[in-house]
Amino acid sequence: MRKWTMALMLGLMGAVSLPAQAADVAVLDWQKALLDTSAAQRSMNQFRNSTHAKQQEAESLGQSLQAMQQRFQEGGQPTQAEQQEFQTKRQRFEQLRRDILEARQQAEQAFLEDAKPKLDQAVQQVIERHDVQVLVAPQGVVHAEGDLPNLTGEVTSILNSLN
Repeated sequence: MRKWTMALMLGLMGAVSLPAQAADVAVLDWQKALLDTSAAQRSMNQFRNSTHAKQQEAESLGQSLQAMQQRFQEGGQPTQAEQQEFQTKRQRFEQLRRDILEARQQAEQAFLEDAKPKLDQAVQQVIERHDVQVLVAPQGVVHAEGDLPNLTGEVTSILNSLN
């Protein structure tokens, strides 16, 4: 995803340096366009459902660890058994966090791999429909006289129709 984002940003920076008339320039927040799709919502729901048990266990362990830490601070030196219990819970909590993060990264990667060709197709349709010569990300616009056409919603609509 980082490589794709970097390539897109480099392409956009190069495109911004081209001379363009205001009517030929439009704005696209491709990340928002993707995240607002029904496919992204389904993907997020599937991720949440697949990691729900681990999320709940991690939350429970986190609360338990906080309570233990507070008890240790208020009550003085913990016993060897308490220290061992705390260490075991902390290790399990960290493992759950890593597992959830890895699952999230895999889900995002799978979604992006599936969505990229559709995003390219939707962007191309919008570019042709509006005869756009330069397409920039909202973060890349330093100054614009008046409002530039924002094609993000239209790209999201096309992406939804492609699913």
